[in-house]
Amino acid sequence: MSAGSFSGLSLESPRIFGIINVTPDSFSDGGEALKVSDAVRRGRAMVEAGADALDVGGESTRPGAEPVAIDEEIYRVVPVVQALVDQGHTVSIDSRRAKVMAAAIAVGAKIVNDVTALTDDPDALGVVSDSGCPVILMHMLGEPGTMQDNPQYDDAAADVFDYLRRRVEACEAAGIVRDRIAVDPGIGFGKTLDHNLDILGRLGMYQDLGVPVMLGASRKSFIAKISRGEGVKDRIGGSLSAVLSAYAQGVRLFRVHDVAETRQALAVWRAIEKN
Repeated sequence: MSAGSFSGLSLESPRIFGIINVTPDSFSDGGEALKVSDAVRRGRAMVEAGADALDVGGESTRPGAEPVAIDEEIYRVVPVVQALVDQGHTVSIDSRRAKVMAAAIAVGAKIVNDVTALTDDPDALGVVSDSGCPVILMHMLGEPGTMQDNPQYDDAAADVFDYLRRRVEACEAAGIVRDRIAVDPGIGFGKTLDHNLDILGRLGMYQDLGVPVMLGASRKSFIAKISRGEGVKDRIGGSLSAVLSAYAQGVRLFRVHDVAETRQALAVWRAIEKN
């Protein structure tokens, strides 16, 4: 089981990161929080529902997404990050660009969450190392625009493990100490349904990396493929199933859209487990 802490959050209990996409085109909630006031209202509601941190992103990384200009990304996220920090909330910045990371950190973001595991921007490692911020390293095969074209692995769960191990080592070599690192196997990022299920069924192996593991499976398309083709906002049940399975395998960090439901499901699961 996971232990210790991440960014000051004890991992004796599961920790929930509420998703705030300040984008017009994210797969689940694009356009719903483009205004700063809407994003801040959403963040406050998520904290009231039980979120431990708020993950703010200004570039969609859904399959087929187009890149966003760096200045536009900064314009979208910095006012939201600053407003949420000013209200006393813990904020992570979801970006693959060093300038965006630095701008968000400058106004109080405490965590960097990078879908490219600090590989997309050559300055990203330095920004994170110099800032002292914790970082979440995610696995993605290829670019968002093409990652779902024909993803292939010899052994999906093991290949992702090896990639994340190398990224943890690269971070340590750059001066980012291990207790500032978490990993995310990147469900849906350059992976078929079978790849996703293989990884979800073997999440326990990622404990061997010696760092906290985050799961981001909320509302993703694999749920509909397994079930009845449900629309994005009708995938809460599948999202919760993934969370509970992951928790049973030692995962303690969860990035979700549906905070209250996730918190409730975990509370019931843990109460049964302890009985």
